Amino acid sequence: MRKFKIVADSSCDIFELQKVEFAGSPMKIITAEREFVDDEHLDVCEMVTFLDKYKGKSKSSCPNTNDWLSAFEDADDVFCVTITSGLSGSYNSACAAKKIYETENDGKRVFVIDSLSAGPEVTLIIKKLEECIFDGMDYADICSRITEYTKKTGLIFMLKSLKNFANNGRISPIVAKLVGIAGICIVGKASDAGTLEPLHKCRGERRAIDTLVKELEAQGFTSGKISIGHCQNQAAAEELRELILKKFEGASIEIHSLRGLCSFYAEMGGVLVGFEKA
Repeated sequence: MRKFKIVADSSCDIFELQKVEFAGSPMKIITAEREFVDDEHLDVCEMVTFLDKYKGKSKSSCPNTNDWLSAFEDADDVFCVTITSGLSGSYNSACAAKKIYETENDGKRVFVIDSLSAGPEVTLIIKKLEECIFDGMDYADICSRITEYTKKTGLIFMLKSLKNFANNGRISPIVAKLVGIAGICIVGKASDAGTLEPLHKCRGERRAIDTLVKELEAQGFTSGKISIGHCQNQAAAEELRELILKKFEGASIEIHSLRGLCSFYAEMGGVLVGFEKA
């Protein structure tokens, strides 16, 4: 019997799976003063607090080829899920590792999936992979099924700060400062190209949460699974869940805390929502 394994970088908010072997390849958050490895030992709250006060530049670092090869180790069939190639080189690094692994291990296969997203949407993809493997589907059918599934998932988000995006050069510091001072929350989505696309500027968290629910409907959610990840904001996540359940009877919702990489981008108070489209 062939050995299956699911592998992902730490954009996925998962440390282990119950039904299928899982291996994570941690990303890093780097500043001039400190480096944070996004593994099970990371104190995310402490990292977020440090970054909130930190004034210098910060950046994330993806797994290298050897990191991926170590994660693939011993498996016959690997399904590897990465953060969007629009924000990181993780996908390209995983593809390079796939070529080496398949060349050096005759008959072994690696299917690399560019999630074009992060956080809760990646979590949904991994859970679907686990379901397919546990149900006994073969490799080719799983590749086909998961490719179709990724076309029917989405990510929306609420951000209360854009400081880290500014610090690593992704947006203008002036824009980031305006969001922080004016109490404006940004509501947006992961675009089809895998970039973060702002859609609405909302004054205050409650208005932003209401807008998230409206955006869920606009993006095609009618029923199914929703994964809510938050950065130190359990109250907002629970409020969002209640509003979603009132509007969508068929919703199945889980809430979790974001890991380090997604907390780096979401920042304090941020909420990310992965969902299945109709």
